[in-house]
Amino acid sequence: MKPGASTAAAAALPEVFARLRGIMRKASAGLDVKRDTPAELYVDTRHIQKNGKPLYFGGVQVRKRYVSYHLMPVYVNPALFRELEALTRAGLADYRRRGFVQAAVPE
Repeated sequence: MKPGASTAAAAALPEVFARLRGIMRKASAGLDVKRDTPAELYVDTRHIQKNGKPLYFGGVQVRKRYVSYHLMPVYVNPALFRELEALTRAGLADYRRRGFVQAAVPE
């Protein structure tokens, strides 16, 4: 990682979260938003499972050194996963150029 990159990466987390939160909010229109704070967005579907709990749709969360993004529909729709994989690789390449991502992250 480049000198100072850790600080730059940490400073970028709120912006990354805001962009991913916006994407998740659009995708979750009509769903049940359980938590929406400056550091977390948690969304359930309205489908109730056999255990009586709603089915998790996805979420975005600011962690100490990264922003997590979970979108459960990719597990049942392989075409959606392939589309997101290309976008993720493009974003990862950009973050590598900026020095935000360590070399240990797979290509």
